[in-house]
Amino acid sequence: MQTKIKTILAIFILFVSASSCDNYLDLRPQDGIVRDEFWKTKEDIQGAVIGIYSSMLNSPPGVSDLTMSQYLFMYGELRADMIAAGANVTEDERDIMNSNIIASNELTSWAAFYRTINYCNTVIDLAPAVKNEDPTLTQVQLNNFLSEALAIRAYLYFTLARTFKDVPLKLTPTLTDKENFQIPVSPQSAIFDQVIKDLKLADEYAVTDYGNDASNKGRITTYAINAMLADVYLWTGKYQEALDATTKVTGSGKFSLIPASNNTWYNTVYAKGNSTESIFELQFTTSNLGPFYSIFYQRPQFLASANALEDVFGIDFTNALNKDIRGENTSITPGSNQIYKFIGLNNDERKVLQDSDTHWFVYRYADVLLMRAEALNELEQGDGAIAIIKDIRLKRRAIQSTSEDPSPSSKNDVIDYILAERAREFAFEGKRWFDILRVARRNNYERLDILTTAAIASAPADKQQSIIAKLKDPNSHYLPINTYELYTNKALVQNPFYK
Repeated sequence: MQTKIKTILAIFILFVSASSCDNYLDLRPQDGIVRDEFWKTKEDIQGAVIGIYSSMLNSPPGVSDLTMSQYLFMYGELRADMIAAGANVTEDERDIMNSNIIASNELTSWAAFYRTINYCNTVIDLAPAVKNEDPTLTQVQLNNFLSEALAIRAYLYFTLARTFKDVPLKLTPTLTDKENFQIPVSPQSAIFDQVIKDLKLADEYAVTDYGNDASNKGRITTYAINAMLADVYLWTGKYQEALDATTKVTGSGKFSLIPASNNTWYNTVYAKGNSTESIFELQFTTSNLGPFYSIFYQRPQFLASANALEDVFGIDFTNALNKDIRGENTSITPGSNQIYKFIGLNNDERKVLQDSDTHWFVYRYADVLLMRAEALNELEQGDGAIAIIKDIRLKRRAIQSTSEDPSPSSKNDVIDYILAERAREFAFEGKRWFDILRVARRNNYERLDILTTAAIASAPADKQQSIIAKLKDPNSHYLPINTYELYTNKALVQNPFYK
């Protein structure tokens, strides 16, 4: 969290709408200016809300060269088992991949997250008063805007708590340089509680349909909120609540898995985006390109791990045409191990740089289905969980070599199958580390082996024993508080593993 708010926080506004209009908004956190000059009309609220989305697409000015989607990718993948270092990997990135993490590592900065959280807090705090200024602003419209800010704030805190464990919880906006910036961390459990509280209120206020696909997939809806709720309920052991949240999505009739078809399924789901499989995507465009073309193709920092194609998706050595649609030239380019998912136009052609607009996928329908399977498994309904896995595998043309036959009564066997299917489905979408950590930590780390096995999968042989030893301490499963944050906020106390 930055200790001083700059005089002007300028954010480029990208309207997620059919018209794709561009606009600008300056938020000036000086006494009186925010209220007196800006928060007058419902259009002001709309501009501020769209500014929240824009801030997740672009790197923070003067703070970092990385976009939030890059942090989401790295936090969810670098410590797991499907990534290897590319030729242009940075030392900070390599250190995280090898569990050689120190507090000065620049990737431990949470500034991008708290910047957007502050934008959310500003909308939540100041938008209600606009009703006194603009008689055309209805309570429903106001509630819809608040729903978006509440849900995004909740998702960002959820991500921070999964990444750092205990983090500062600030629910009011920083509007002046005179505010107290010495804020201690709150326990992870308190962060999760606040996330659930925010999401439940957001769901009460939520939009079900904005009237066009780009907004329905690129802005917060009740379905995105319930996908988030299912996720956090799984993390907090509330499995019936997780199941109920997934039902609100699956029962809506608005989403479906698209049957696999060469040269159309990949293009529809990934290259174009906003398909019937999409629930919430960060909407890059040709005028606001995504960051992944560079880091996966032009100057590759990351590759798929050496055996990912064979181990995760499987290879049929007797029939080369028998392929899991999610593997070759969808997630991974065979031979080079290039991560293909975010740079392709179809299974045969890459996009060109000026068209590298593939979205960042926050939640897809398959995610909700597999979270539903996980909840069913924990509720002693293994048969239902296995049925979901089989249906997904059928639609994705998963091959026989990756098929498993767990007993429905064996929770461990079923969850292992779910994790394997999630690896195939969400390869390189920023979920793998969080998936294995979520499962490993249950029942007082009964499945720590999942975590250690994944962490050493791509590590150099001479570092594997050190990594295993470190991971025996649960505090090592989270990143340290960055050195700069400790220096500027004296109320913070470092994660004990990194002291």
